[in-house]
Amino acid sequence: MKRISHFLTLALLTSTIAANAYTPPSEETDARQDARQVVDKLFDGMRNGDSTAVRSVFTKQCTLTSISKNVADSTVTQKSTVDGFVKAVGTPHKDKWDERIYDVKVSIDGPMAVVWAPYKFYLGEKFSHCGVNVFNLIKTGAGWKINDITDTRRKEACP
Repeated sequence: MKRISHFLTLALLTSTIAANAYTPPSEETDARQDARQVVDKLFDGMRNGDSTAVRSVFTKQCTLTSISKNVADSTVTQKSTVDGFVKAVGTPHKDKWDERIYDVKVSIDGPMAVVWAPYKFYLGEKFSHCGVNVFNLIKTGAGWKINDITDTRRKEACP
């Protein structure tokens, strides 16, 4: 009898955890769309030179990392602050910053989202570079916020 009681307790606990972990497909789709909209808002803000819109999509502790290769084919990692980036977006510049993403993939697990987005970056109409952006987002009381971005950058082998 004791064994059956333990089994039933375990079965009940397992089914409760599974039920709480389940996200209905419509909610999951909505969460993916919401996370994607945050990334789109970032790029719209960049194109418009709108530092307020750009600032609004980031957490306070957000980090930015770029990975590239130098002429000696060594990997170079460059870290920068969100504050510096936001300031640069809002500082008038001759050409529009136009980052175009495609083939975007969004994965969600509870309060965390990862957005994988290959991109091509243009200064005005002139192609500058390409790569992949990886955004890590956190679900906050105010909605999804970008907590860090890591990107690759290259001028060759761009699709």
